[in-house]
Amino acid sequence: MGRSQVQRVLLSTIFAAVATQARAQARADSGAAGGGQQVDSTWLKVEHKKKAVTVRFELIAGLTGLNGALNFNGFRDGGLTLTVPQGSTVIMHFHNNDGMLPHSAEVIADQTPVPDGPVAPVFARAFTVRLAEGLPPQGDDTLKFVPDRIGSYLIICAVPGHGKQGMWIRMAVADKAAKPAIAVTPPPHS
Repeated sequence: MGRSQVQRVLLSTIFAAVATQARAQARADSGAAGGGQQVDSTWLKVEHKKKAVTVRFELIAGLTGLNGALNFNGFRDGGLTLTVPQGSTVIMHFHNNDGMLPHSAEVIADQTPVPDGPVAPVFARAFTVRLAEGLPPQGDDTLKFVPDRIGSYLIICAVPGHGKQGMWIRMAVADKAAKPAIAVTPPPHS
């Protein structure tokens, strides 16, 4: 095999490897902004006592390496939706699973672009402590609030830059008869 043939074989091997890596990265970044992450039904628990509904949700920052660990429950850019009924008590246990970065969480009005840091929460006590600084790796906090207005909201990491970089999911408040649920957010219609 001559020198030019060896060079052609090497170049084609390199191009094939780069193309394979690019396809793998595109698959990881595509879909419902979860990079193939599945919804875990254990994240959501619902309690019915008389006419009161309590929704317990495990909100996990940096669950996977998707988006440099800037994700909630392995989803980014609104790829997961939590639906709760109006007037229910929502108890959201926040855990920072990211081994390197601090994270926080707050429920805000649905807006574009996503804010670059903390803004006023849409419901009283719908935020973690240390919003701008974030909780350290393995840090925990509990948000307990009553969503009193039907609508579409965002759950964002309010550490400056994190929400803008895709660390947010959706929360829908539906009528009082709605069943609490978590689901992959359908992609927008084009």
